[in-house]
Amino acid sequence: MADFKVGDILTTPPPVFETELQREAYEAFSRLGIPFERVDTDPGLTMEDCRHIDARIGVRIVKTIFLCNRQQTEFYLYVTTDDKPFVTREFCGALAIPRVSFAPADKLWDLTGVAVGATTILSAILPQSAPVHLVMDRAVAESEWFACTDGTPTCFVKIHTSDLMQKYLSGRKVTLID
Repeated sequence: MADFKVGDILTTPPPVFETELQREAYEAFSRLGIPFERVDTDPGLTMEDCRHIDARIGVRIVKTIFLCNRQQTEFYLYVTTDDKPFVTREFCGALAIPRVSFAPADKLWDLTGVAVGATTILSAILPQSAPVHLVMDRAVAESEWFACTDGTPTCFVKIHTSDLMQKYLSGRKVTLID
């Protein structure tokens, strides 16, 4: 889509917050001393949309998937590279867990405060996300930069991965897999 809108790079929070998570994320960035860059966009719902965003911010947007077991009692927020296909067998084998599938949209909202299209590890800051297992590809965790939605499908943020792991996610267990 050649006319996909990506705004200029900004280093300030949005003037109006669309969700509680968006407000909490930018307040945490300020409180924790995490510098960020962000861009406002058309709804970035596909990895193709994200290519336009990648070009503006200079780093690739991660792919974040919300999963659950059959009983919907265990939930997983999985962060991976945009070009890595999701293979259930490999994911479950790496974690030594039974088969998982995509979690329903209502559970995504209840546990992470985001709608489909805005899934982000930044939701780990919300109290209701405490039972969600955080899982990340080692390649993502070892990269210099991390870029994802800010909890909305129309704003993407870029921070140092070390700030994400050591400051923002401090106190949360993140399981790294290959």
